[in-house]
Amino acid sequence: MRRLFTLALVAVLTLGLVALPAQAEDVEIHVYQLKVEINEAITNFVKRYSENTPGVNVTVETLGGGADYGGTLRAKLQASQMPDIFMIEGKGGYDLWEEYILDMSDADWVKDTDLAYYSPEGKAVGFPIGIEGFGLGYNAEILEKAGIDPAELTTFSATKEAFELLDNMKEDLGLDNVVSVGTSVAGLWWVTSQHVFNAFYAGYLDYNDDSVYQATVKGDVDQERLTAFANYLKFLYDYSDPEILVNGTYDDQVAAFANGKTAFITQGNWTDPNFEQLGATFPRGFVSHNFLEEESTGLYIAAPSWFVVNAKASPERQKAAIDFLNHMALTEDGAKYIVEEAGMVPAFKSVKLVPKGDFSKALVEANARGGNFNWYFAQNPDGFNVNTLGPIFELLATGTVEDFVRDVTQAFKDLN
Repeated sequence: MRRLFTLALVAVLTLGLVALPAQAEDVEIHVYQLKVEINEAITNFVKRYSENTPGVNVTVETLGGGADYGGTLRAKLQASQMPDIFMIEGKGGYDLWEEYILDMSDADWVKDTDLAYYSPEGKAVGFPIGIEGFGLGYNAEILEKAGIDPAELTTFSATKEAFELLDNMKEDLGLDNVVSVGTSVAGLWWVTSQHVFNAFYAGYLDYNDDSVYQATVKGDVDQERLTAFANYLKFLYDYSDPEILVNGTYDDQVAAFANGKTAFITQGNWTDPNFEQLGATFPRGFVSHNFLEEESTGLYIAAPSWFVVNAKASPERQKAAIDFLNHMALTEDGAKYIVEEAGMVPAFKSVKLVPKGDFSKALVEANARGGNFNWYFAQNPDGFNVNTLGPIFELLATGTVEDFVRDVTQAFKDLN
């Protein structure tokens, strides 16, 4: 009898041991992103999320500021280290990574924004990181001292007259140069060959008018318009610091403006956190990149990039990645990260916080005013902006407008 009882007890214990669930390991989510200016903010955000989300650990890696993000992402793929969440900047990135981009149409965040990236089939695949924009940034204090009203800088000739006045007043105003511009392929190619060049694609057109861009990528480059743009670009170069122009880093370009050594800068609202870190308290705003005599006050406003989820990741990692993005978009903690910590203009309707940075505030005002312009540079083929346009824009620093127009025209013809 005792033996039967012992056998029965062993059986019960054995069954109990089998029935106990195994201790689940944390789901590891790796985020790979290209916006260096939000690196500290997003690092703190993912750390906070991991600490408050049992069973999930999120890490983030940043590569940007002119580095070859796309090339490094391809290297990660070859090394079987593809991240769970990564960034694309538009059609070029989507076309390249389509096989690795998950359909998130059913995610909660999709209902809260009008700026999701959609596949050609209408699937919501890209999570907008925010609204960004740019123009020709200005230091309002310096312009006021010089007697310049930024509201009147609505044509190329008006901007040119202001630059000439500032150049003659550099010593009195404490300026080293009128404008801070960078174009080196090694670091700041994206400032000129993407952002400033977007004025050629979209300036003076209705927001969804892509006719100039579509003609250009088909090799039909408007020579008169391109020449006018090239003259404007060369004009910016001529009033900049030659060292920063061809050898400067992002930090060099931003610091020159933040320290009051230039009156203008070719950057966007993503620099607001940098100015706060550098203690720049002067009021700032934007005027348009006016390369024609037609009046314009529009800025270049869009979702700059999108987070996408790796379609090849495990279902557990995909779910954890979408939960993370939902948290970023739909919670107070996420709103605090987007607006207060990263200094971005939110792309989600439920976020009511107002950005404190002057450039971001200028975008909110411009967005409400209307008359702004879309972004098209991210629709170029992967690598075209950095590898083909980048060197051409850098060469203009020491070259001629005629050579620039010829080389840009040929570059687009070669696409076809």
